[in-house]
Amino acid sequence: MEKKMNDKSRSIHDILPLDLIHIILLRVPIRHVARLKCVSKLWCSLISDPDFAELHFCHSPAATNACFFMKNDTMAYLVYLDDNYASQKVVCPPFKKKPPSDFEVLGSCRGFILLHRYPHFLVVWNPLTGVSKRISYSHIVSRPKYHSFRLPYSTHLHGFRYDASQDDYLVVAACRDYERQEDHLECLSLRTNSWINLDAVLPSPLDWFDHNSCGLFLNGAIHWVPSCPKDYRDAILIFDLKERTFSKISAPEQLLTVACPFPSLALLGDCLSLYGHNYGRGTTEIWVMKEYKVHSSWTLYEIPCKIFQPLCLSRNGDIIGRGYDKIGYFIYNVRGDLLKRFKNLPCPPPIGYCVYKESLAVLPLPSGIKDKDKKKKENCHQVHHQV
Repeated sequence: MEKKMNDKSRSIHDILPLDLIHIILLRVPIRHVARLKCVSKLWCSLISDPDFAELHFCHSPAATNACFFMKNDTMAYLVYLDDNYASQKVVCPPFKKKPPSDFEVLGSCRGFILLHRYPHFLVVWNPLTGVSKRISYSHIVSRPKYHSFRLPYSTHLHGFRYDASQDDYLVVAACRDYERQEDHLECLSLRTNSWINLDAVLPSPLDWFDHNSCGLFLNGAIHWVPSCPKDYRDAILIFDLKERTFSKISAPEQLLTVACPFPSLALLGDCLSLYGHNYGRGTTEIWVMKEYKVHSSWTLYEIPCKIFQPLCLSRNGDIIGRGYDKIGYFIYNVRGDLLKRFKNLPCPPPIGYCVYKESLAVLPLPSGIKDKDKKKKENCHQVHHQV
């Protein structure tokens, strides 16, 4: 009897070594890991460790991608999509205020969503963990060259990306001073909460790129495509975050014909992709660069939907996207066969959305910046349940 009582009083930490618990948690899907933080102080500390978050992001089972967009000024949708499963979740952005907050979606990176809140605030938010940071850039608006500066409308290019070399999240913005006919490339470091004027040669003319042209992040660089490329050669603009330099790569010549004059970028799997709408054929042409920066690796997939926006790949490698002439979310295989259609889910507008991948990552922000998740972390440490 005494032996049985002793067995019941033993915790999982008495049975399994910490290294094995660590390995098991790395294999648990991300959404479930976040809920396990309150199992014990040890688990909370382990899961909250930035090194664990990085390992889980890179090596865990594939996280389900979600389409994020604002429903109204106080609520947002996360629409989760995969091969045979779709769901929606309503979430409330942090730092709401009255009158309406006027949030705008600027992008996402490694589990964080970047929002703009009127008049001069950036909000970085992880919907999974609830961690949120608010950064004001009102102090730079008073400078002469930044007069009337406001993201994203004052920029031709912008992007929200991670610089692994500095363990820093960056907001990059390129804008034109029309009075002085000068272009400026600015970079906000979330680690230092400061703007830096980058001494890099900007593409000319900058106004080939639409206002609100959000870049796509891949292989340590941000990618943009002009709203109406003049030539397929050097059509895609690349900004290397580590080297702080611009370069260009060519698009497939066939895409930039009269049939598909306005291409857009997408990230499908780990591959750079371009897509355009062929209104004459009533299809969407998706070109995938199977090998990064290798021009001969561009591969064409044709989707029988006139206005289709590819969002991501499913775990089976099928293309998930949003239709506009046909309303809903669709899954097509690479041969263009329709596999599944989700009709009864909220759909984003043509702009003002992002593809979100869940993560436990933490932001390397200065301690002085407001952290609304602090109380949650403290409460988590106060809960100690034996398993």
